[in-house]
Amino acid sequence: MHTIIEPFRIKSVEPIYFNSKEERIRILEDAFYNPFLIHSNDVLIDLLTDSGTSAMSSNQWGGIMRGDESYAGSPSFFRFQKAVQDITGMPLVIPTHQGRASEKILFSILGGKGKYFISNTFFDTTRTNIEFSGAEAIDLLCEEGKFPSVPAPFKGNLDTELLKQCIIEKGAANIPLCMLTITNNSGGGQPVSMQNIQEVKKICSEYKIPLFIDACRFAENAWFIKIREKGYADTPVPEIVKEIFSYADGCTMSAKKDAFANIGGFLAMHDADLAQL
Repeated sequence: MHTIIEPFRIKSVEPIYFNSKEERIRILEDAFYNPFLIHSNDVLIDLLTDSGTSAMSSNQWGGIMRGDESYAGSPSFFRFQKAVQDITGMPLVIPTHQGRASEKILFSILGGKGKYFISNTFFDTTRTNIEFSGAEAIDLLCEEGKFPSVPAPFKGNLDTELLKQCIIEKGAANIPLCMLTITNNSGGGQPVSMQNIQEVKKICSEYKIPLFIDACRFAENAWFIKIREKGYADTPVPEIVKEIFSYADGCTMSAKKDAFANIGGFLAMHDADLAQL
């Protein structure tokens, strides 16, 4: 079906303040040109993040009222758990208030001085949580991803040759995990190909390094695979998603992006011993 309008109605509005150029200059100066020091009510259009910038559906708002906040055994959790398990195929699900909490848990446990974490491009909060633990975050973006003006279908890919070199240089024992960010948010929201995911998984398996996915925009990435990657045009997006996660040992997710929720996230994995930590 083709439509010239969005297939939904927005049921709520929020007033925003239109500040002047002079006010914006003063706000930037007062914040020492650090966007993280600017109050959100002084921001007209937020280009720092895509978290929580969408409107929730009437079903989502209704779900808040239907939610059971019991101290334990809440059916709300079991519905959430089943949804995550069905999508990712990962049996162990740890809910968090947002994605950065998932990262904090993961890297506080696996990080530390002398450790290295590798990614196509780490998101800023991910990098912060890694470096706060004393570890080092290494970005190995593919060459075509470094040139914004040059078109390419999968500019979010991880450079697999550099990955091999980095593992040999740093030592596999010092690399607790490799993480693919899909889509590559800090790399301009560029997608990662299924071929690249497969190749990264093969290398990680060879060196016994777990592969985790920062899954904030996994659905969007799956759609790009469908429309851009050979062999996937006739594959339903849910099947592409299942294949993506089949190569991963775990994942983190902020539900404030692809899930279009105002808050929420999770950490999921297969490793029961790690989950117990």
